[in-house]
Amino acid sequence: MKYGWLDEYCLSKQGANKDFKIEWNAIRYLIGGKMFAMQGEDKDKKAIITLKCEPPFGQFLREQYQHIVAGYYMNKEHWNSVYLDGNVPDDILKQMIDMSYDLILNSLSKKMQKEIIRETSD
Repeated sequence: MKYGWLDEYCLSKQGANKDFKIEWNAIRYLIGGKMFAMQGEDKDKKAIITLKCEPPFGQFLREQYQHIVAGYYMNKEHWNSVYLDGNVPDDILKQMIDMSYDLILNSLSKKMQKEIIRETSD
């Protein structure tokens, strides 16, 4: 896989963990029990990662990179899928992961956010 750093990068986020969802045949990266990234395949068995983005930024990325498409099996406005055999630069993919993580973290209750930050700083 072109993005060999992907798993380690997602898991380096504060409080992040992963599981494998059998019925989706996909690895999910979670924060506070909510998914911020999903690595799996599309209907043609092509490897993808799906990430949440601010809608205008996601639209901009889809216009700039042919290997970024509206979220596969997800809300097409908020989620984007990146083909892992494509030409999306590492720094763009990392920016997308960072944004997705931050959006999900900020959607959690303030109490849960503090617990996650406290857990990882102990």
